[in-house]
This record gives sequence, C-alpha cells and structure tokens, in this order.
Amino acid sequence: MLDFIDRSPSCYQAVENAERELEAAGFVRLMEEEKWELLHGGKYYVSRNGSSLIAFAIPEGELKGFHMIASHSDSPCFKIKENPEMAVEGHYVKLNVEKYGGMILSTWLDRPLSVAGRVVVPGGERRTLAAGEGAGLEDGGIGMEKAGLVVKNVAIEKDLLIIPNVAIHMNREMNKGVEYNVQTDMLPLYGMEDGGKPLRELVAREAGIEAEEILGSDLFLYNREKGRIFGAEGEFICAPRLDDLECLYASLQAMLHGKPKHYANFMIAFDNEEVGSTTRQGAASTFLRDTLKRICEAFAMTEGDYTRLLAASFLISADNAHGVHPNHPEKADPTNRPYLNGGIVIKYHGSQKYTTDGVSAAIMKSICQRAGVPWQTYANRSDIAGGSTLGNLSAAQVPVNSVDIGLPQLAMHSAYETAGAKDVEYMIRAMECFYQE
Repeated sequence: MLDFIDRSPSCYQAVENAERELEAAGFVRLMEEEKWELLHGGKYYVSRNGSSLIAFAIPEGELKGFHMIASHSDSPCFKIKENPEMAVEGHYVKLNVEKYGGMILSTWLDRPLSVAGRVVVPGGERRTLAAGEGAGLEDGGIGMEKAGLVVKNVAIEKDLLIIPNVAIHMNREMNKGVEYNVQTDMLPLYGMEDGGKPLRELVAREAGIEAEEILGSDLFLYNREKGRIFGAEGEFICAPRLDDLECLYASLQAMLHGKPKHYANFMIAFDNEEVGSTTRQGAASTFLRDTLKRICEAFAMTEGDYTRLLAASFLISADNAHGVHPNHPEKADPTNRPYLNGGIVIKYHGSQKYTTDGVSAAIMKSICQRAGVPWQTYANRSDIAGGSTLGNLSAAQVPVNSVDIGLPQLAMHSAYETAGAKDVEYMIRAMECFYQE
C-alpha cells in the first residue's frame, strides 16, 4: 500500500495506477462516449477526467442489485497557478500557488516537495504519450479527440521545491502560534533567478514533449517523503495522502480478489472530495448514476428495473476517520473513541453528514463479523464540528442504503499522516467479504 501511495503523487496517478492493476486482472476499459457491450461475468472499468474511476464486475447469473464501495482520489495540497514563476529581489524564484482543500499549512514547511499532475498537448497523428499508456483522448472530457488533444500525466521525481520557515530569531513569537497567509508565507522556493529552467520546461521534459506544446495543465505540489513503517514493534505507518488513498487501495485490492455472486460489485474512486465534490467527476455528479443506468441499458432493463435494483443495493462510503490523539484525547467524543490498529471505524452523525443509520450500521457490523475483523465507532464531540464525505453527496444522485466507514488515523490533512499498520488488512478482508456475500 505504501508503494501504491508513493507512486500516486496526485489524483491522476492514483487513478492511472488503479487502472493498471485492473487491466492486469482482466478488467476491460470502457469509454463514456462509446456504446457499451456488456456480458454476464464480465469485468469493466470507466474513468472520467482521468481522476475518477468506476470499476465493476457483473455476476454470471441474475443481477439482483449493486454492492458499491466509494473512496476518493484527491488529497489536500497546493495547486500551481498559471504563470507561476515569481522573481524575488533579483535573486530567487518562487512559485505562485493556491490551496486545494483544507490542509494543515504548517506541515508543508521545510519538506522536500515536487510537482505532479497532468498536461494537455496537441495530438498530431493520433500521438501516443506514455501515461501508463493509458491517459488518452477521453480523459480530458468532451471534444478532446475532435480537438486533436492528448492528456499526459507527469510527476517530477526530484526534490525540486521547499517552503522555508522564518527563523525563530526573526519571529520570537513563532512557538506561540502563527497564522499562515498562503499568498505570502506558503510559496515554494524554486531556484535562483540567474539560472535554471522555467518550470514549464521541466514539466515538458518529464512528459517527453516541448514546452511550447503544453496547451493546458493541472499541476500540484506533493510531499516527496516516502511512506514508512515505524513504532516499537512496527505498529504504525506514516505517509502522505493516507486520506484517502488508504481506503482507495483497500477497495481496489478487494475488487481484484472478490467474485460477485448475485450483485454487481463496484469499486468507485471520486475526485474533488476535498473541495466539495460538486464537479463532473465528484461524488455529487452523475458519474455513478450514469454508469449504473448504462449497465441496465446494456442488459435491456427498464427504468423500473433500475429502481428495483437500487432498492436492493448497498453503498460503503470509505473515507478515513479521526483516531484518538495521544496528546489530546480530550478532542474525541466521550464514548465513541476509535484507536489505531483497532479495526474499521463506523462513522455516525446526527445531522447526516455521515449516512450511517441503525440498519446500515448493523449490516456493516455483520460484514465485519463474517470477515472476522474488529470494528469501532466514531462520532464528533457535540461541540466540535466535523467534516463531510462521499456517502450523503452521492446519495442525492443514487439513493441507496449506505454506511460511512474509515480507518483511524492521526493528523488528518497533514502533509504526512499517521495510521495503524494492521488496519488496512482489516478493511481489505471486510470489503472482500462484502463483495462475495
């Protein structure tokens, strides 16, 4: 899992790496702009925007409903603005960036950083670019092929940038708390003004193209520190982007090994969860609904059949949960206190920011019992507001019975997060059980 995360510095690489594993397991790629010919017993996947993915497996016999697991491919980070280079006093060059999602800003300081994302270039004579030999004309959206454009995923595997802190000597109040301003405090140092290549040239070289060919880009900063196992007995893991690549990885592994019996299995990775999901590839979009309806259409089902299948379906919304913090246990709810390595966390919220109710919680606990894995419960302290996730947003488009779960972690939305070394295996086993029962 840590290797998967290391190879997935942005949402585009996360989806690309998942696609590779699916194709190696015999899943067939579908294009949204083409007609789908599906077979009972078939395994398929479709992506949207190159950053969201739905993989599904159809049972051999009668289709009774959908077993779905949703996670998200994006993580809080900095997005690089257009024309990013900024000269400083004739000596330094820094990059102009903006926040993507609600990150802990201080954790990005004094770390080795680099750049990852995608570029869009002219296609020429059906030009092939090796983004896993996969990121192609359809990934950029409607009109890419007609416009003669190609998408290329890029990741500069070099310690390229750093956001330096201000020395304690220049701010004696530093350890009393600092409010960081993104436009002034969080811009990464790139190089010296009298040397070095513009960022555009480095990105182009990584993509195997010329800088002037880049017509569009979506580029982000990423933390270069690799994931590690640590602790007195190797009990813990730390890595960038555990929220939510840990759940994405678990659902992918379960999908690769689970065989459907009577329900079609779905592994879903939405983009843009960290910024509200209201995009064409987010959980609030029609991506899942469109896919489900097209499956029904391929098997000559009616609208009534689709509604009947939804009524018999179940969604696991998998997005990590807050574990009890060793230095601040008072931040946790008095009676719902998940710990690292304690198993899957079932998440509750009275105002339905999490979709869990008595029925869906019982179903999830039953799945955990059958899989032989532990579970825990989470709720916010009543005087501390929490975040939302995928389940309630996707339910507006695809209303099915749903439960919100996650794995316990510390320092959520840090540039480097901490979790339990045992928990990802618990989640994979539970998800495999869900897919097979």
